[in-house]
Amino acid sequence: MAHYIVLMNWTEQGIKTVKDAPARLDKARKAAKKMGVKIEEAFLTIGAYDMVFHAEADSDERLASFLLMQGSAGNIRTTTLKAFDEAAYRKIVKGV
Repeated sequence: MAHYIVLMNWTEQGIKTVKDAPARLDKARKAAKKMGVKIEEAFLTIGAYDMVFHAEADSDERLASFLLMQGSAGNIRTTTLKAFDEAAYRKIVKGV
């Protein structure tokens, strides 16, 4: 499974209904699971992004599909980083 760090900002619509955000996260977790994506952890953040979450998926395409579905609801915009766990990081660096 590949790891992803998803940086999220609420849209104007999303912040107007921020009290519904926890329920939206629960709904997103269920949708993610059905699509083969696992939201490992979610964090409310202070700074340039409103939330950050760590997700796992077996393909970039699967994660992209999930994020497009979530974004189409109009409450969030995302920036995604593909992440490598420590074992993969060590292997990558060893090959340099």
